[in-house]
Amino acid sequence: MALAGISSHRSGENGQSSLYDTHIYKRQLRGWLSYAFASEVFVIVSLTLFLPICLEQFARDNGYLLPDKTQQCVSKGSRDTVQSATEETRCVVKIGWLWIDSASFSLYVNSTSVALQALTVISMGGIADHPPHRRRLLLAFASIGFVSAMLFLAVPSSSPVWALVAPLAICANVGFGASIVALNAYLPFLSRSTPEVVAAQAEVERLARRAHPDNSHFDSDETDAREDQDADDAPLLASAGPTQDADVLAAKIAHDNALSSATARISAQGIALGYAAGIAMLLLALIPVQSLEGSTFSLRLAVGLSGIWWALFTIPAASWLPGPSEVEKTRIDEDTVDGNGAGWSFRREIVGAWKRLGGMLRWREVKKLRNTFKYLAAWFLLSDGFTTITSTAILFGKTTLHMPPFSLILIGAITPLSGIIGSLVWPVIQRRMGWSNLRILVTLVILVSLIPAYGCLGFLPIFQSGVQFGGLTTWGEMYALAVYFGSVYGAFQGYARAFYAELIPPGEEARWYGLFSITDKSSSFVGPLIVGLIADTTGNIRYAFFFLVFMIWSAVPILMNVDVARGREDARQYTYRDDL
Repeated sequence: MALAGISSHRSGENGQSSLYDTHIYKRQLRGWLSYAFASEVFVIVSLTLFLPICLEQFARDNGYLLPDKTQQCVSKGSRDTVQSATEETRCVVKIGWLWIDSASFSLYVNSTSVALQALTVISMGGIADHPPHRRRLLLAFASIGFVSAMLFLAVPSSSPVWALVAPLAICANVGFGASIVALNAYLPFLSRSTPEVVAAQAEVERLARRAHPDNSHFDSDETDAREDQDADDAPLLASAGPTQDADVLAAKIAHDNALSSATARISAQGIALGYAAGIAMLLLALIPVQSLEGSTFSLRLAVGLSGIWWALFTIPAASWLPGPSEVEKTRIDEDTVDGNGAGWSFRREIVGAWKRLGGMLRWREVKKLRNTFKYLAAWFLLSDGFTTITSTAILFGKTTLHMPPFSLILIGAITPLSGIIGSLVWPVIQRRMGWSNLRILVTLVILVSLIPAYGCLGFLPIFQSGVQFGGLTTWGEMYALAVYFGSVYGAFQGYARAFYAELIPPGEEARWYGLFSITDKSSSFVGPLIVGLIADTTGNIRYAFFFLVFMIWSAVPILMNVDVARGREDARQYTYRDDL
């Protein structure tokens, strides 16, 4: 068990121990929530809204109109002042020896950033599981992220080195993704340390000792040994003897329910705080964007402000998150040397992380957990598709519907607000309808696929002949779809994580959630890349809606083919073999 979880067991030795450990836990939880509050602003304000717009505008400010490529897309007098948003001719910019569409520039940068983020997350996953270095890793990558975002304030689009915004955007995204991996590594420890889970575990041990008084598994020496285990490496529930009575089994079920509830609650608190912070910053950004009439500087200012917010609220997180001097100190001496007596090193951990990933993806391991990997395959397509829908919709609104930045910001605020509502409403629907998590997931996926399908209707002649509504041809439809998408996507995120929890081996949560995080946050480069190629080839980003429909629907048969009961049983019996 987690050290903090066992602390209540020692309260008889020290009357202040329980109170002190509760105080520590609350401070650590505040630190975790503080970083969620700090970093999620970058996702909502910059990553999904202002970065795509800002990068496209930088390319437009330095681009030329087709077909002759001699006339600038934005006149010198309006550069960095007011965007020329009424030009129907395609705008292309020269990067190196290539001419690319201004919208594709943003998509290519995003695709590169998430690909590099995936490589970084894989490399740093093992270090994030190493307690003495976890907080340092989080703060190091957070610093890379918010400094890169703030540097947007120092690079105007008129600068000869304007293309530096591309590596800045990449570094910001990589910094965010790697820091979130470190943050998520705290979640199992925090959930085990909640008072209700600690009490439930104590009850399991009390009943087990009563049922098996001669079982050495529950000796005090064994208990003390378990207290020295790291929370993140320990199984969620200690293995029990083969002859458990009904009381012990009921206590274990109660413990599992308490742990699941605590994990969901802490995660939901982080999401809610992050969404609230993002909405607040979006509304704040409306002031300069509106007063500066959507200038390039106002877009840079919005990205920079998200970096400043990220930096400010990382400060309390740095002070409150668990460090080597607190609950994690039991692992410092153990992890200083490996099993061969060699000193611990970043290089060894990075190499080991890639070897471990390779081992997990071997065919014999895949066959053991075939339903888990089926779900991961579906999740790869879905997370990529959902992320691409967001970025494509913003660029579509800007370049095709010519929506001003103020309107795009409003859409960016409506979507997470609807997400909060959707995450609360869909569980109520599930309880009333009696649907399983899998059925809810499939329903949500189908509902989201209707968005790009609706955009495809814009090619019909009836919507190209002066009809004022339909086929995603008006601003009003974008607002309505923002509400629709947010309400579905907010619920989808929660159910996707909850469903995955049923299919991963007990005691290996960090490793498998790391793989899930890679797919969720860092593998969504295929969609933006293909959408960029479609926009470059056809000159009309609306054609990308056909690809998005195909991508999302291709995940549905995979998702429906997951055998939940078999997958849950396979996960319980799974044992990883690291021999090659």
